Parts: sequence; C-alpha cells; structure tokens
Amino acid sequence: MNEKVVKFSGFKIKQANISIYATIILFIILFGIGSMRYDNFFTSQVFANLFIDNAYLIVVAVGETFAILTGGIDLSVGAMIAFVSMISADLLKKGVNPILVIIFVLLIGIIFGTLQGFLIQKFKLHPWIVTLAGMFFARGSSYLISINSITIENKLFTNISSLRVPIGFGSHISVNVVVSLVVVVVAMYILKYTKFGRTIYAIGGNENSAMLMGLPVAKTKILVYTFSGFCSSLGGVLFTIYTLSGYGLHCNGMEMDAIAACVIGGVLLTGGVGSAVGPMFGVLTTGVIQSLIMFQGTLNSWWTKIAVGMLLFAFIALQRVIVIRNDKRKTVIS
Repeated sequence: MNEKVVKFSGFKIKQANISIYATIILFIILFGIGSMRYDNFFTSQVFANLFIDNAYLIVVAVGETFAILTGGIDLSVGAMIAFVSMISADLLKKGVNPILVIIFVLLIGIIFGTLQGFLIQKFKLHPWIVTLAGMFFARGSSYLISINSITIENKLFTNISSLRVPIGFGSHISVNVVVSLVVVVVAMYILKYTKFGRTIYAIGGNENSAMLMGLPVAKTKILVYTFSGFCSSLGGVLFTIYTLSGYGLHCNGMEMDAIAACVIGGVLLTGGVGSAVGPMFGVLTTGVIQSLIMFQGTLNSWWTKIAVGMLLFAFIALQRVIVIRNDKRKTVIS
C-alpha cells in the first residue's frame, strides 16, 4: 500500500504521521517554555512525573486507540476504572488475596469489553450507544458496593505504590510507568506487525472493503473491544495502586481525556489512521500543560481543560485538512 509522502523543509514525512509529529513538536515546545520560565522545571524528575501521574491514562488511551481505529469509540473506560477501584478496595478490605483481586478485575474488564463488542457487532448497534450504556452500568454498579470512598491498606498494594525504579540523573519512575510503557510497546507491535493490527486499519479505512477482502471483520471488532476492556481494567488497577483508594466518582469524565489524547496524538476519529505511540504523547502533552499551570501557581486548574479544548480544535482541523487532501488525491487518481 502506497502512503502519501509530503516534503517539509527538506524532510519527507508520511502524511498519516503529520499529526503525530506535530504533537511531539508541541510537547517539546511546551516543555521548553516551562524550562525557560520556571526554575527546576527542566529536570529529569519533572519529566518522569509526567509518566508517573498519567500512567493509567496512557494505558486507557491505548485501548481507546484500538476502538477509534476501527471507526468506533469506547465511552465506558472512565467508569470501568471507578468500578475496578471499588471492587479491588472492597475485596482487599475483606482480606482476599491481592493477586487474585488483580486477576479477577482484569477478567471483569475482558468480559465487559467482549460483551460490548459482541452487542456492537452482532446487533449492528452504534458503539456510542452500547458503550454509553456500559458507562452508566459500570458507574452505577460502583455505588452498589459503597457510596463512600474505601481506603486501601493492603501491604502488597502499598508496597507497589511506594516502589520506585531509578532511571539515573537522580530521578525515578513507578512500577505503573513500566507497565504502561510495556502496554504501549505491545500495542505498537500488534498494530504494525500482526494480521490483527492490519485488519483493524482495514476496518477503519473501509469496513465493507475489508469484508470483501475476506478479512475477519466481526471477530476483529469484538476483540478490539475486548482489548479496550482489558486496558481500562488494567488502567483501573494502576489508578487504584496510584491512589490507594476506591471510589465511585473516580475518573468521572476521564473517557473524554482518553479520546482527547487520541485525537491530539494523531488518531483519526473516522478510523483507519493513527498509532499507539501518538496517544501517549497526547497524554504527556496534556500533562505538561497541567504542570505549567501548577508551576505558574495563580491560574485555576480549569485552564488545563481550556488549553486541551483549544488543542482539540486545532488537531481536528489538522485532521480535516489531511482527509480533504486525501480525498482530492483519490479523485485525481480516479
């Protein structure tokens, strides 16, 4: 498959990767601005903290990426994190083995995602409707366990939460970061080197064409939501370890943060274009904006939402330009 290549300042760039490069450049610029304006901003630990504070969101965004690449969406990811945190906290409080708790909640995420994928594919329901219902179900089920926050005092969870992995230059990362980076690498491999990944792109490009090519469209779409459910439950485990608590209001509205990270990271909302590494930089970009606001000290935290909203407008416009150029190119060729 021939990919459109554009020239920019002497460099050849694949058109599909323009948004990703724009996100990386934006991240570098923002981090540079913070380094110039604030003391102690340009340190390896500030950079590492971007990963530590957002490891769970990186994992969730990766799962969301798979759904969006097929032309779908998963709105249940934030509610699943809250659901996982409540189940984990409640079971740990009752003395259940923490390893069994982790396995159990991951299985719940897998089953939940598979069920959503089955409903979407079998009954040809729109992903927005199915996953919106899943969001309400998971969030509501959290309150069946408890309406209050549950503190986690399990020794294994507290040890993992406090464990730090040195990375040199006097800085460190958490175990959550290691897990999130492994997920990103695995997702990149799946999308680039496996038949499953190629089928995902084909479905997002044109589902009818993918079916005519004999690709396993139905199976792939179900597995995509299975993977998204796994990522959201794994993100829930990481978030639970990070906060050491379970609460039904955890990550309220976080599904929009995951979608925003995907868009900023170059994933086309109509499907078929994007990568797993882009959303990671999307998460880091929103994270560095939040860090800039924290270092500034006088701005309200809601400025983070405003800045992310402006970025979304800009990247959606960029995506639209890319789509229009592709359509014109196809028209000329035909």
